[in-house]
Amino acid sequence: MKRSEVNKIITGVAEFFEIHRFMLPEWASWTPEEWKGKYAVCSEIVDNKLGWDITDFGSGDFKRQGLSLFTIRNGNWDKKDKLYCEKIMVADEDQETPMHFHWNKTEDIINRGGGNLVMELYRATDDDKFSPAPVVVSIDGILTTVEAGKPLILKPGQSICLKSRVYHRFYGQKGKGLVLIGEVSMVNDDASDNRFYDKIGRFPEIEEDEKPVRLLVNDYAKYI
Repeated sequence: MKRSEVNKIITGVAEFFEIHRFMLPEWASWTPEEWKGKYAVCSEIVDNKLGWDITDFGSGDFKRQGLSLFTIRNGNWDKKDKLYCEKIMVADEDQETPMHFHWNKTEDIINRGGGNLVMELYRATDDDKFSPAPVVVSIDGILTTVEAGKPLILKPGQSICLKSRVYHRFYGQKGKGLVLIGEVSMVNDDASDNRFYDKIGRFPEIEEDEKPVRLLVNDYAKYI
């Protein structure tokens, strides 16, 4: 992805958050210059990868396969300081987050507003393939049986609890607009807890065609 594209996406996502009155921490709007020399007081943010995360999953086509995330809080398994995570995300119509599961993490995915969120689910077999068996999930505390791979629509206000080793992909329903997506989960560990069905790149390579307006979580090592 080009840095200019990332900058434009962040600006648009921040405006979408404001429309829905979802307020971010003050440091979400810090410039790269404002981050310099702050590691001593911001190590929790840096080490636990809080902040902006824009990815095309290595597709080269963000509109088709991509996701905009902001991690608000996250813990660390080794430090045992926090054992939970919260994110806010934005998905566009037909913009796919590819099929994946988590080895350990249980998470609630919440439609916070905007359009409808479409999810497709499969249980993983012992060899990590798709099981044809139905998937039993909790939707707002109600046990629901979902046919494997059949699109499931979450309307604004609805949420689903996904346990470990449940494959899922999601995208905004066509014709319904951008979706504001919340996540509340156990500790998030993108380095070792994600299992994508197809081989992809979780974090994009950035072509620096202009200066960043905001730092991504993978920029911290370079700038702070």
